[in-house]
Amino acid sequence: MADPMRIRAQAAGDKTTVRVLMSHEMETGQRKDSAGKVIPAWFIQEITARHNGKPVLTAEWGPSVSKNPFLQFVVKGAKAGDKIAVTWKDNKGDTRTDEATVS
Repeated sequence: MADPMRIRAQAAGDKTTVRVLMSHEMETGQRKDSAGKVIPAWFIQEITARHNGKPVLTAEWGPSVSKNPFLQFVVKGAKAGDKIAVTWKDNKGDTRTDEATVS
């Protein structure tokens, strides 16, 4: 299982900026190892963000996203103490969900 995501959610007025740093190798399936064999594709395909259980963002990614990707987005209406949960699913079926409290 991958390392936990680093999630920061900071409220400013009626908008909350959410920053997420994900730990994932993100292989494209086009590189070769030292023996010349192709390294199989392994990348995040789907991202979902929820504010207090309600979906606020859904994204579909492909193999061209860099290793350990960073995602930033804004949520309207979130306030201090609310929960922001981010979930990713990769092409091998692995998933990870982490949560942060808005400050």
